[in-house]
Amino acid sequence: MSQVTRISAITLVITNMEKSCNFYSNIPGFKLIHGGSSNDFFTTYQVGKFKNITHLNLELKKLSKDNPSQPINGNHFGRIIFYTDNVDRLYSYFKNNILISKLILIENEPMDAPWNERYFHIQEPDGFQLSFAQPI
Repeated sequence: MSQVTRISAITLVITNMEKSCNFYSNIPGFKLIHGGSSNDFFTTYQVGKFKNITHLNLELKKLSKDNPSQPINGNHFGRIIFYTDNVDRLYSYFKNNILISKLILIENEPMDAPWNERYFHIQEPDGFQLSFAQPI
């Protein structure tokens, strides 16, 4: 059985990358490692050092035309990313466990990402997106 070992990152859905980066870049201990204020999609900050590293991701979403203060995808706050020791085995467990598979929506099979992680996404019972990843 594969285990979840820690929270790797939290992704926040934001509507203005420049303003958000200006804020997070000025917090002591936040280190920009990907993207930045001119990025039009995704930015990552590293928080902590050594074995205590966590990441804050900022994912840009456009505003709804009907309600400019509401992101297009409604109440979607972002996602929580968990590290696991074997992402493929955990995926198989979720998919084949009858109780769990009835409670969640599996969004994708495990895949390799350009940021050197293998991951898959699910939606938990209330619709929040969870990502399970393994460094590769």
